[in-house]
This record gives sequence, C-alpha cells and structure tokens, in this order.
Amino acid sequence: MEVIFKLYIAIIKKKTWPKEFNLIKRGKKKFELRLADFKIKANDTLVLEEYNPKTKSYSGRKIRRKAKFVYKFDLDQFGQKQEIEKNGFYIIQI
Repeated sequence: MEVIFKLYIAIIKKKTWPKEFNLIKRGKKKFELRLADFKIKANDTLVLEEYNPKTKSYSGRKIRRKAKFVYKFDLDQFGQKQEIEKNGFYIIQI
C-alpha cells in the first residue's frame, strides 16, 4: 500500500504598523496577536508588510516568519469576559 502525504503550507499576508515591524525585525517581538478572521496553522508562513496608518501607505518592507504555534481562544473561555473587555489582557512570552 502506498501512502501519499500532501502538506499544504499557506502564505498569509498581513499589514503591521512601523513600531511593531521594527521590533520584529530587531528580534525583540516574537509573537503576534491577531483577530482570528483568517485561517492559519503551524508551519504556515506569515508575511508582515509594514504599513503606516498615518499616510495610509505601505513602505515596501516585508518580513517573512514561520508560524511555530497557533492558539485560538475567545473571551468567553476564560469566564471573565467583562473584566477582559474592561482591562484587556497581556500576551507574555516566557
């Protein structure tokens, strides 16, 4: 019996503001917090394109990073929806 595995790796393009772009480029920011309005999985490629919201234009600079781990959650799963809406939450790299 022959088994064929097909591995589909997506390339997802997203805009990112200059401050975050520079932190990622310098290796300081190693995470992304995104609205889950698109599909992404581990090993997909995320292309972050620098976008200036003041000028409403792209700079042309891009960074490619592989998604190593993806975790999707909603506010209700913590049982503290009102507190999260009021205070926000942290993403902490450890």
